[in-house]
Parts: sequence; structure tokens; C-alpha cells
Amino acid sequence: MRKLISLVIFAPIAIVLIVLSVANRHPVTFNLDPINPEQPFLAVTLPFFVFLFVALFAGLLIGSISTWFTQSKHRKLAREEKREAVKWQNEAEEQKQRADQAAGLNNETADSQKSAKNTLSLPHKAA
Repeated sequence: MRKLISLVIFAPIAIVLIVLSVANRHPVTFNLDPINPEQPFLAVTLPFFVFLFVALFAGLLIGSISTWFTQSKHRKLAREEKREAVKWQNEAEEQKQRADQAAGLNNETADSQKSAKNTLSLPHKAA
């Protein structure tokens, strides 16, 4: 099911990108020198679709980074809650062990008291 959904989504995107690449094959000069455009100090000449892909990937990267920073407070809160849950789970386990120990001591004490009563309350045979 996931493969079908990703095929339905990514196949049209791939087709559009291929069409854009074929339609924008002519070379374009990207000039980084605004002062002297006739003799640029830094200039790159590549097919236009390369610049389109670079812009697309730069946008994806910037969007991902900004989303990651925006969600940092939620990740921090989740870490703190996980730490607190582990603390309370350990506390519950300790309390359970204490309760088991106390129940074991109470059972031993109750058994020894019952056996003591049984030995004391046995009738004596008259000789």
C-alpha cells in the first residue's frame, strides 16, 4: 500500500522534473559580481535546470533545518517526560519489592503465630 502511494506521488513529480530539465537545457550564467557584470569575478555557467534543482534542494534543506529548530522544544519536553516516566517506573518497582518483602514477613509472622497457637491449644490427655 505504501509503495503504491509513493508511486502515485513521486511518479508525477519525477515526470514534471524531467520535463523541466529537458525544456531548460540552455546555459545560463550565474553572476556573483554585481559591480562589474561584463567581466565577473565570480560567475558560473550551467544549464538552467541545474540552478532549478539547486534552488529546490536548498529550499528543502532550509525548510528541514527550520522545522528541526522549531520542534526542538517538543523534543526537549519528550526527553524530560521520558526521564520522569523512567523515574516513576523505578519508584513503583522499588515499592512493589518493599510490599512483597513486607507481605513475605507478614506471612511468616502469621504462620509462626498460628503454629504457636496450635501447639498451645492442644488438649492435654489426663493420665
